[in-house]
Amino acid sequence: MAKTDPDPRPEPPPRPDNSECCGGGCNPCVFDFYEESMDMYRAELRAWEARHKGEKASKPRRTRRGRLD
Repeated sequence: MAKTDPDPRPEPPPRPDNSECCGGGCNPCVFDFYEESMDMYRAELRAWEARHKGEKASKPRRTRRGRLD
């Protein structure tokens, strides 16, 4: 049976495709929601890193296409 991490490293939210924005100046835009999600992710990552200070954790790797592995 696979062992699951009780406190996994937070994952960044997926970035919307450029085609998901209609370009109509919506308020909020899909990219505004993305930025809010990124702010939450960064805060969660800082908290996670503080809890795991001193541990050697592997960072997600970027693939050739820029996606997280």
